[in-house]
Amino acid sequence: MKSGSLVAGLPKAELHLHLEGSVEPATLAELSRRHNTPLPTENNRYNTEGSGGLLSEKDVQRLYSFTDFMGFMMAFKAVTERLRTPEDYELVTLRLMEKLSRRSVLHAEVYVSVGVVHWRGQQFEPIFEGLERGRQRGERDFGVSLLWIFDAVRHFGVEAAEKVFDLAAILRDRNVVGIGIGGIESKGPAEQFKDLYKKAADRGLRLTAHAGETTGPESVWAALNIGAERIGHGLSIPHDPELLEVLAQKQVPVEVCVSSNLRTGVCKTLHEHPVKVMFENGIMVTLNTDDPEMFQTTLNHEYEIVQQEFGFSEEHLRELARNSFEASFLPPEKKLEFLQRIDSLAL
Repeated sequence: MKSGSLVAGLPKAELHLHLEGSVEPATLAELSRRHNTPLPTENNRYNTEGSGGLLSEKDVQRLYSFTDFMGFMMAFKAVTERLRTPEDYELVTLRLMEKLSRRSVLHAEVYVSVGVVHWRGQQFEPIFEGLERGRQRGERDFGVSLLWIFDAVRHFGVEAAEKVFDLAAILRDRNVVGIGIGGIESKGPAEQFKDLYKKAADRGLRLTAHAGETTGPESVWAALNIGAERIGHGLSIPHDPELLEVLAQKQVPVEVCVSSNLRTGVCKTLHEHPVKVMFENGIMVTLNTDDPEMFQTTLNHEYEIVQQEFGFSEEHLRELARNSFEASFLPPEKKLEFLQRIDSLAL
């Protein structure tokens, strides 16, 4: 089987995927027109030239042309400001699932920034109904399995996070599988959320945490200490040999996002990215897009990057695909079903 066709047809799961970062330019322009909210350009003015006062895809592409982490955060904020109604969330969920199906992504665990919705003063419960309608339609129309992870914004503080996690527990029987903390690591150390994480685990929720993306390995240690079962990004892990060994020994999955790390500038060059170091040291690496439209990538492209730039073999790609299902929060019988589909591929 040719490498390109292997990646295209390889059954995969994606575990680090933000719904808001999956909104493609055409859809965001559509939402901007729907709510009459022009997008800011780099000089903080509105660019509607040649569009009759309506926003074009080019305006969105300009929004997505950030060059550092804070630029990304501002772009992400601009997207959330244009997701307003349950129908908006239904639309972007359905379009995400359609894109996943075209790339042999059979299962996704999708972060939703509930903390941002609350910060904007919106009620999340009606929005969740839109999310679920989109998920149900996507599962029916495209055959994609999807679970929700409710993401708090760590720099909004503990009280705001508690509100997010309580809501996740209430909706746990409606495809909400876990919780996480995103946002600016340095302004919301993981230790602050230890009691909330224990409470969430006691209520049956699974635990993730962004860690070691913009800070050092101490952030990853902190995430482990509060009970995180998966580490998002973990870019600084190889800086601490003991941490590298512990993660490999305990098989704590790391949600690696190569293109994301390059676009936000937290990793300066592709050559410097530690994905191969982590993989070769026995860590359970999974590949992910993080915010695929903002970073102009796909999960297939992430697989192609590690193959072409880091020399991952076809067998390594299969291992990454297997990791993606084994590291998921799916029940064992569902994991086995997906793993068998990988094993059934012709060598």
